[in-house]
Amino acid sequence: MTLQLAGGGRFGSRRRPAVCWAGVTGDVDELTALAGRLAGAARTVGLSVEDRPFRAHLTLGRWRAGQPADGDLCDRLAGTAGPTWPVSEVVLWRSHLGPAPRYDRVSAWPLKDPLLPTPRKLGAGP
Repeated sequence: MTLQLAGGGRFGSRRRPAVCWAGVTGDVDELTALAGRLAGAARTVGLSVEDRPFRAHLTLGRWRAGQPADGDLCDRLAGTAGPTWPVSEVVLWRSHLGPAPRYDRVSAWPLKDPLLPTPRKLGAGP
């Protein structure tokens, strides 16, 4: 699987932006399928998963509620494209949001093939 950052946008309105993001292009169909399989595996073990559709992006920053914000900032990314890169692993990050956000790498799993193997149900044979 190969991906590329391209373009950008925001979650939230122009007047009240919440998140600035860079878009992702390349093998997005494979990434979306992988995200679906990972969400299914998370549900299987009882974890909550958002119901909204997967939207491939990289979060660049968040605006704090009640603070001045330039909602047009992310529009300036239109037409930009970064280098492509091969995806070699899936990483689970823990977000600690607040006055000084922190992101901890919890675990990672290598991609042995272009896609992770389809997860088996618990109790299924090899």
